[in-house]
Amino acid sequence: MTLRLYDTATAAVRDFEPVHPGKVGIYHCGLTVQGAPHVGHIYKEVVFDVLRRWLERSGYDVTVIANVTDIEDKILAKSADRGVPWWAHAYEFERELHWAYDVLGCRPPTYEPRATGHIPEMIELIEQLIADGHAYVAPDGSGDVYFDVKSWPTYGALSHQKIDDMEAAEDADPRGKRDPRDFALWKGWTEATPRTASWPAPWGRGRPGWHIECSAMAGKYLGEEFDIHGGGLDLRFPHHENELAQSTAVGQKFARFWMHNALVTTAGEKMSKSMGNSAVVRNVVERVRPIELRYYLVQSHYRSVVEFSFEALDEAAKSFQRIDGFITRAVEVTGGVEPADELPAEFETAMDDDLGTPAAIAVLHNTVRDGNKLVADGDSVLLRETLASVRGMLGVLGLDPLAEPWVSRTGGSDELTEVVDGLVKALLEQRQSARERKDFAAADAVRDRLKALGVVVEDTPQGPRWSLASTDEGS
Repeated sequence: MTLRLYDTATAAVRDFEPVHPGKVGIYHCGLTVQGAPHVGHIYKEVVFDVLRRWLERSGYDVTVIANVTDIEDKILAKSADRGVPWWAHAYEFERELHWAYDVLGCRPPTYEPRATGHIPEMIELIEQLIADGHAYVAPDGSGDVYFDVKSWPTYGALSHQKIDDMEAAEDADPRGKRDPRDFALWKGWTEATPRTASWPAPWGRGRPGWHIECSAMAGKYLGEEFDIHGGGLDLRFPHHENELAQSTAVGQKFARFWMHNALVTTAGEKMSKSMGNSAVVRNVVERVRPIELRYYLVQSHYRSVVEFSFEALDEAAKSFQRIDGFITRAVEVTGGVEPADELPAEFETAMDDDLGTPAAIAVLHNTVRDGNKLVADGDSVLLRETLASVRGMLGVLGLDPLAEPWVSRTGGSDELTEVVDGLVKALLEQRQSARERKDFAAADAVRDRLKALGVVVEDTPQGPRWSLASTDEGS
């Protein structure tokens, strides 16, 4: 089956054909590093990480560009409130973003350009837009430059709107505009902001508008036409609409596909810092393992809204623990196998159908169920094949606990892990001796003591096996 993806611009699922055979270029909008990322932010990173893994599994050479917006009005306002330089504020939360990438097993982009590192490219693009009659310098002497939306007849094509039906944003600054719907390409410097947050330009010192940065950076690193432009659905308008207008107005073909993941909501409303309902990634992974949070996000289709709750998160964690438990038992029996090169046809069909992770995970769970039946019979070729298949599918989803980065995260030093394992095994030997002499009260007392410490004991044909309880089981 050919990979098919939903394209926002055409509002249809289409066959994916790359600009250059065998190669895929992806640009997805990174964060404005104004604060610590919450689950809603990181959802996009997980979605496009899975897309990248599936494309590479399908044989493509993939280049991923994800920008960092490190100069923007919110950054200036929040840094001023904290009394720190804007650039220090931005860098602090850029590092927090990288931590969140890593903790959820997202591979870093091929390149991650910063907005402040590409001011010359933005100025060049703005100059071309002015020369072609699609942008103008505000006549009020402010140094602002605006894109003239009425100069571009197809403005609104991505969001399927007509210009005459659009209204200016309530918080839009109207100064110097010909039309209230025109948007800023360049913001002239004023004494209300630090001079360090401005750069010289032909029309006066200032800083770039939000939208121009992505047009400049996507074109620089992926060329005038590339395969996929992505981001959260909330970016479709005005951000991506404005990008498309700027880039096509200077003659670029820009993106062949526009992919937008749905939002993460809480109580039916978009997760955001301003609403005070955000679940910061650093806090959430104190409740469940990072791999379980990733599973929670992957199990939904990327175009379906994720209603975040800790109850749903805990249920997802238990679901993943069943997969994890099978892998542990199967490795104990077989000694371990490498991930399979060939995956179940139903899994591949699901992933080729607009990245259908819910159907793909259903195949995964069915395979695990069949594998659990095989474990009791001991080592076999079929069990090894099943384990390899499960690992292969998990690898596509970034969830294989025996692969990096998860395999390196033991929760402590190797020495400490070895000591704890030895102590637990010693207690289990005492429990087994009590059972053999039919002192079941003593045996149960050992098991209860371990359970109180958060250690779950499972009796298997190969002997007792222990694991750490999930957070809610251990509380």
